[in-house]
Amino acid sequence: MEKQDIPLFIEGQNVYLIPQSLERVNLYVKWINDPKVRKYSRNILPVTVDDAKGWFEPQEGRVRKFIVLEIWYKKDNKPVGHTFLTGIDWKNGWANVGMTIGEPDYWNKNIATEVTDLIIEYAFSELNLHKLHAGAIVANIGSWTVAEKKGFTFEGIRKDELFVDGEYVDVKTYYLLKDEWRERKL
Repeated sequence: MEKQDIPLFIEGQNVYLIPQSLERVNLYVKWINDPKVRKYSRNILPVTVDDAKGWFEPQEGRVRKFIVLEIWYKKDNKPVGHTFLTGIDWKNGWANVGMTIGEPDYWNKNIATEVTDLIIEYAFSELNLHKLHAGAIVANIGSWTVAEKKGFTFEGIRKDELFVDGEYVDVKTYYLLKDEWRERKL
């Protein structure tokens, strides 16, 4: 896809964030089912293309509780993952934030660090959310390092929270308040 054809939603220095597209549903399914990727993204059930197509069906009468954006790496002009806000509580102003870099060749390129800045800015400045929650398996050092680097406050560890590769693992939990984020930006 040429740059002018990308339905740009948010632009960063090295990435674009664009709305998810039914055109790339096969790619999403590849990421979700990839054993290397799904280990830390907690996808334990296989997802088919038909399952994923259901995500795009109209949700009439329901308040939207999630936002998913594709991550495109500018240099190679290709989608490499997605970032999301889930469990959005519009009344109380909070959401869970996360991302998956679905292409392992793009891990450790600071993409997650940049995308985290962009999704935080969007959540607080455009959606007017008050608080973001995040969590990462303790062994997923990259994820919780990004959370800490971007100003999330460590809340604690949930013992034996998830079952991964035949064992229960701990999860580090974090939060970020809009006012604290704003103060750090000044």
